Amino acid sequence: MRALLRKLFAPVLNPFESGSDEFVYRSSHRKILIALGLLFLLLSSGCLFASITAEATAGLLPTTVFFVVGSVCEIVGWLGNERAVARIWKSR
Repeated sequence: MRALLRKLFAPVLNPFESGSDEFVYRSSHRKILIALGLLFLLLSSGCLFASITAEATAGLLPTTVFFVVGSVCEIVGWLGNERAVARIWKSR
């Protein structure tokens, strides 16, 4: 299942996993990345709720941005290798 998901999300994972430079990886980086992704997804749903409640379409831009950032964090956190997680944190 993981291999299928990695293949499906390869366009997101490949830019973070490419390269041959050295990196510093800690398991806490992955845990924090997953938590940060959840926070962004929660923020996205809050923006969507506020936008719908206020009947304002201006809230769709921050909703979309927070959703994309949260999704990338979750994809890299759950499916990415150690290099991808380190690259998100710029740990070299």
